[in-house]
Amino acid sequence: MNRSDELAANLGQARERIQKACVAAGRGPDEVTLVAITKTFPVSDVRALAGLGVVDVGENREQELKVKAPECPELTWHFVGQLQSNKARSVVRHASVVHSVDRLSLVGALSKAAVAEQKTVRCLLQVSLAAYGAADAATGADRGGVGLSDVLELAGAVAAADGLELGGVMAVAPLGSEPDEAFAGLREVADRLRSEHPEAGWISAGMTGDLEAAIRHGATHVRLGRALLGTRTHLG
Repeated sequence: MNRSDELAANLGQARERIQKACVAAGRGPDEVTLVAITKTFPVSDVRALAGLGVVDVGENREQELKVKAPECPELTWHFVGQLQSNKARSVVRHASVVHSVDRLSLVGALSKAAVAEQKTVRCLLQVSLAAYGAADAATGADRGGVGLSDVLELAGAVAAADGLELGGVMAVAPLGSEPDEAFAGLREVADRLRSEHPEAGWISAGMTGDLEAAIRHGATHVRLGRALLGTRTHLG
């Protein structure tokens, strides 16, 4: 099987999983957007996925985003990794959505960059769900994100910032957690956020191993890498 056929088969299986999860949750498949995470894979794979109808693509690293995005400008590019403030200008130049806003200083850097680039960037607050992970709670490990008690303060800062649009929330299920419990917690956070910011309706949650649980709890965007592209490789 050549690479194009492999990607087509993987995409078909991923879409079927999303559809079945939506039916089980009493939702329509059009309520969930698939974001293809292409970290470490070549731009040829991005082009192949685009040819198969994928329009939303995400990167974890600024170094890869700035190389791939100009090659496929017709796509909607998402930045989903941890972001240093000094990389904000580059990320804003190439991405329309940033999923990993987790601190006030980053809000300022993104706003400054968006104004300089004369564009509006949709921002999702990365929420820490460490409280829902047994392993994380025991070891002190965390998958990143703003603490539950600080979400509304950070949301207010994004909503008030020039060049930024508050889109909703994002999270990664903690190591050692029950994804259903973690994503139920994220749904509660999202509901509280929408009570103050009704426009912030996105929930970015769910990856290859737990997309069904995320969809059960209201995910609007699932971020799939391995399910589409296979085991991670290293770019030469």
